[in-house]
Amino acid sequence: MLQVPFIRDNKEAVITGLAKRNFDAKELVEEVINLDEERRALQTKLDNTLAESNSISKEIGNLYKTGKAAEANVLKEKTTALKEDSKAVTEQLNSVEENLKTLLYKLPNVPHASVSAGKSEEDNEEIFNEGNIPKLHDNAQPHWELAKKYDIIDFELGNKISGAGFPVYKGKGARLQRALIAYFLDKNTAAGYTEYQLPHLVNEASCYGTGQLPDKEGQMYHDSRDDLYLIPTAEVPGTNVFRDVLLNENELPIGITGYTPCFRREAGSYGAHVRGLNRLHQFDKVEIIRVEHPDNSYKAFEGMIEHVKDILRELKLPFRILRLCGGDTGFPAAMTYDFEVFSTAQDRWLEISSVSNFETYQANRLKLRFKNSDGKNELAHTLNGSALALPRVLAGILENYQTEKGIIIPDVLIPYTGFSIID
Repeated sequence: MLQVPFIRDNKEAVITGLAKRNFDAKELVEEVINLDEERRALQTKLDNTLAESNSISKEIGNLYKTGKAAEANVLKEKTTALKEDSKAVTEQLNSVEENLKTLLYKLPNVPHASVSAGKSEEDNEEIFNEGNIPKLHDNAQPHWELAKKYDIIDFELGNKISGAGFPVYKGKGARLQRALIAYFLDKNTAAGYTEYQLPHLVNEASCYGTGQLPDKEGQMYHDSRDDLYLIPTAEVPGTNVFRDVLLNENELPIGITGYTPCFRREAGSYGAHVRGLNRLHQFDKVEIIRVEHPDNSYKAFEGMIEHVKDILRELKLPFRILRLCGGDTGFPAAMTYDFEVFSTAQDRWLEISSVSNFETYQANRLKLRFKNSDGKNELAHTLNGSALALPRVLAGILENYQTEKGIIIPDVLIPYTGFSIID
């Protein structure tokens, strides 16, 4: 979340920045500043009350030592009253701090200065495009038809077992899925990321820490009995590895990677754009997460983008990169780049990765700090990206690599699959 001193010192810049998201923050920012003034006044009152109480307590001790018990007893009555006052002020202060935190949770991150204003994905800016779009044979099919033809993904069986959005991978389809996961993890660890096996259920504090709550509460599966959430992305458990952690500056940067299934309650609509693997309630993803010094985070951000590029180049899939406008940038992100693969069979771009810099927004929620060279505690920057989300990568491979004889496996994956064609 945004830091109160930053909001107070940059009031107009915060309001203007959040307007890029089509978020009218003026009233909320005023409430935050006013509540913070009340908080500071109460804190000062509490500090003064406690200081006076401590001073009188010392005086009482001295009076007893000098045999002035009557005077000491008079002062003891005063300390009793001061303790009652401090208790009442503490309760007021706790209430104000809780209300202030609730308000801060409602404010999204301020977009980076280079992020343009915009209302939706229609206003995103294409900044990079690479790869040749293959020319397919006359009988080319979308991946959901290929999945049925080669019996590698069974959407109807998944629907019977669970419901729509829960596909069952079979045979070479399952092996290709496992191959992609292993390949992505190997690429990430070779680039210096430490592999983690992470929980698939997280507590409420973890969801607040990364910004999924309260913003995306309705999009997550929740077990009310144990008050645990199925993760919408490995970003949540992975970033919460560092919740309430104080690092030394020389420990930065830190990079971790992990494979998890992801679960999202997104309401499905109808049409080809959500058919097959295009939108699922359960899907697999390999994530990369970084904790960086604020001075280095945007250099690291560019490095993450180059890393995802390298993976897509090895898969030989045509792709493009979009810089998201303010209106399409996620709630906790300062800047996001989306990667999209071109599906020749569907004649459309499919999003397969988002790489984001959250600056201090998540770190402030997480209390993720490092001790800088001056010996002071400073908030770190957090970043994350998909490397990669599997469903649409798999869809892109099935569709773009299809031939009349079968689906060719990208060369880089053959050592992982053990076969070179699905036929």
